[in-house]
Amino acid sequence: MRYVKYSVIAVLILVVAGFLHYTLPQRDIVRIVGVENRRIDNASNSLFWSQPDTGTQPGETRDVRFINTIRADGDEMVYRNEDTGWGWPPYFKVNTSNLQTRAQDLISTAANPKWVVVRHYGWRNEFFSIYPNAVGLRQIDSPDVTLIPWLNIVILSLLAAGVLWIRALWRRFWRRMVAPAIDDAADTWDRIDDSADAARDRARGFWSRVRDFIAGRR
Repeated sequence: MRYVKYSVIAVLILVVAGFLHYTLPQRDIVRIVGVENRRIDNASNSLFWSQPDTGTQPGETRDVRFINTIRADGDEMVYRNEDTGWGWPPYFKVNTSNLQTRAQDLISTAANPKWVVVRHYGWRNEFFSIYPNAVGLRQIDSPDVTLIPWLNIVILSLLAAGVLWIRALWRRFWRRMVAPAIDDAADTWDRIDDSADAARDRARGFWSRVRDFIAGRR
């Protein structure tokens, strides 16, 4: 049972960590090399696609904007550019067209690069055609800038504080309510068990006397 307990805990930790890694904002330093629109089937990997742009009607297929980039280390990276609206994750993004225009204005070449910080959430998986969603762009002077994820630090710190607070409340509830109830139940069970033992002993004594009486008469 100990291995089952640890396995369940490990799975829960992986699920929570994966959820946070997908949802929390991340930042990449890239050079934008192009933008494009693609016709996307909504039934394909729908879990990893946002809703249609705010103000448009959903359909079986729709156009999705993409931003093609090159990282500072030379690797390719492609971002989708979709509204999140009032849904999840709560980025409240409704400026997809403006962001695409900004990305197009920042297109540059390797000979004369413009370095851009792309704030995004999500994962990139080529096999399943999954793309992170860009939610912000900011031009910088050099790719050597150090990016400190202050927002993630604050969010994770608040989550950790919330978990510790809930744990403290649960331990206090257990100590004041559950543990005494368990002790009372155990005491009641012990009393019942003692009463059953006493009744069993009395029954044995009675039948012993009956047997002795019958044996004596014979």
